[in-house]
Amino acid sequence: MNTFRLYGLSLKAARLVGPVAKSIGRSDPDLARQLRRALCSVHLNLAEGMDARGRNRPLRYQSALGSANECIAALEVAEALDYIARDEQAYDALQHVRATLIRLVYEPR
Repeated sequence: MNTFRLYGLSLKAARLVGPVAKSIGRSDPDLARQLRRALCSVHLNLAEGMDARGRNRPLRYQSALGSANECIAALEVAEALDYIARDEQAYDALQHVRATLIRLVYEPR
């Protein structure tokens, strides 16, 4: 997948997860902050990776992948603690970003 397209998917995920983070914040402000920070980290690391050269590029994408995993985990914890109902759109958007990052990080070119 083109990294510019992934960048757009990441931004779409941020738009979908943002309101969910706000809902989580009513019950657990710390978890909501953590989710927002991880969500920003996905997008910012993608931006850095797109312009990086050499060995730095895969490292940025790997950091973005770790943050995407953290976002998904935060949503799962919030759901398990009954702070939110499962938001399939937000979850699916994050899973799409995550799957694409896995391909970028782990599949040989």
